[in-house]
Amino acid sequence: MRWFIMLAKQIDALVKAVILKAENQQELLIGSCQSGFELTNTQEHILMLLAEEDLTNSDLAKRLRVSQPAITKAIKNLEDQDLLSRRKHPEDARRSQLVLTTKALPIAQEHAQHHLQTLQVYQAILQRFSSEEQAVLERFVQAFTQRLEVD
Repeated sequence: MRWFIMLAKQIDALVKAVILKAENQQELLIGSCQSGFELTNTQEHILMLLAEEDLTNSDLAKRLRVSQPAITKAIKNLEDQDLLSRRKHPEDARRSQLVLTTKALPIAQEHAQHHLQTLQVYQAILQRFSSEEQAVLERFVQAFTQRLEVD
């Protein structure tokens, strides 16, 4: 029973460490931007998403699970740093389209690479466990995720 309590405390410490590491960010990634620009993970993620497809402010807010004002502020900052520009939308002249500048494309690509690196770290850690242990971890993650969705 003491082992059970110790494990619960270790999980609690892990969750706190993840929260601390990811505080004020929408994701936890391995690696940091080397571009020299002062950007948040959210701003980098906006660039990555816009490099992949045409999205509105509302689309970005939904994808990143942040408020519309937060997206507006992030986009304004990106425009101020000459990483984003606006042009008339090719299909609807009443709308503007957010377009990455040439300075922004390497940042977007680097951020996508950080996503891949993060998954590779998780995979490397998981490979340390037997398939039976991985199955238990999978059940734990599913149960933990379901519990988080309740609150």
